[in-house]
Amino acid sequence: MSRPTTRYGARRNRHLRVRVRVIGSIERPRLSVFRSLRHVYAQVINDTDGCTMVAASSLGAIGTGASSGLNKTKSAQLVGTEVARQAMAAGVTRVVFDRGGYKYHGRIKALADAAREGGLDF
Repeated sequence: MSRPTTRYGARRNRHLRVRVRVIGSIERPRLSVFRSLRHVYAQVINDTDGCTMVAASSLGAIGTGASSGLNKTKSAQLVGTEVARQAMAAGVTRVVFDRGGYKYHGRIKALADAAREGGLDF
């Protein structure tokens, strides 16, 4: 008899299925998104070297100032623009989007749209 899957386990399985196809490289690193109950985190990752090139979150410097009174979707938009700004400064213009097993809806979509408006191509 199989064990019932939790919400976390189901998301983890979806994420692993997506990661089979989504791999970041030097030319096109992976924009990975993680969403907690209160905050959203984004990283631009080079999987060939195994290093994080850029990172932004609503918990970090954005969370303490500008987004402290905003709703979660607005703070996700700020994270998207911040990660795009940092990536452009690091010389990254094209990325592969890794939604992390979440639906492309709500905060994830807001972050992706803001990153596109910030200049990232994916």
